[in-house]
Amino acid sequence: MASQGAPGMANKGPAYGLSREVQGKIDKKYDPELEEKLIQWIVAQCGSGVGRPEPGKTGFQVWLKDGCVLSELINTLYPGDKPIKKIQTSPMAFKQMEQIAQFLNAAERYGVTKTDMFQTVDLWEGKDMAAVQRTLVALGSIAVTKDDGAYRGDPNWFHKKAQENRRDFSDDQLKEGKNVIGLQMGSNKGASQAGMTGSEKTHRG
Repeated sequence: MASQGAPGMANKGPAYGLSREVQGKIDKKYDPELEEKLIQWIVAQCGSGVGRPEPGKTGFQVWLKDGCVLSELINTLYPGDKPIKKIQTSPMAFKQMEQIAQFLNAAERYGVTKTDMFQTVDLWEGKDMAAVQRTLVALGSIAVTKDDGAYRGDPNWFHKKAQENRRDFSDDQLKEGKNVIGLQMGSNKGASQAGMTGSEKTHRG
């Protein structure tokens, strides 16, 4: 059922004329009230050290653009080992995009689905700040649902995820989340590091 409506949108006028219209629709989806709620949460979650953005969509984008605030945010949601080891501000575009990508990878591991995930350019170039809001709302909802003591702020800012239609998916993820937390409390497997170093062990001679 979800796919209905998509073909209708695609048929409106020639493709080259769509970009401005689409951009207009995207801009309308950006919610200034939600922006304020998300800022409150990020500051509550990370502490006042992350500062506050200038009001408005551009201010919000500039605040998050180098990926550092987002990386701090995702790190605070992991009770055990932090997923992002290195957070550093950089004036270089590729470093900022790298930092955003690290946040997105960590958010996906945390349980944010691909459909709720923004793309790096959505934030870095300000192409779709509504998508950035969507990702942050999904992240907050999962944090409230996990209820593992890592969430800070008002739990009513986000809806719990378990009541959605994707019940089977959410339950599996919740179980998976508990297992991951259990592992982190004990010895951390470090599977990702093992995978990375494996390729470096080349045999010579």
